[in-house]
Amino acid sequence: MSAERMRRVDEAIRQVLSDAMTQDVKDPRVGFITVTDVKTSPDLRHARVYVSVLGDDAEREDSMEGLRSAHGFLQARVGRELHLKHTPALQFLYDDTAERAARVEHLIRHTPTGDEPAGGA
Repeated sequence: MSAERMRRVDEAIRQVLSDAMTQDVKDPRVGFITVTDVKTSPDLRHARVYVSVLGDDAEREDSMEGLRSAHGFLQARVGRELHLKHTPALQFLYDDTAERAARVEHLIRHTPTGDEPAGGA
């Protein structure tokens, strides 16, 4: 399958899952979730779904557990809306890119550059 088609399939799956999570998943454990990326295997049998969760560690874990619980519903929704030859098995993974970026930004802002006078004068 061409790289362009894989990109379109990944984006279509991301859109279907985003819509389903915001509109149809009623599990109270699932908080504010954003689907950041989808990577589908070339044979369309597996899809890694990367999600970002707003909240602390406990809320993140609850949301991830809620997603795992809604797995069958979400997979059926992808199959029903996209009509692919194979509906990929979904694997939900936490995307910590935003946290890592914030940590790097914090380090950059709080690391001396060498331009400052020694001794805090």
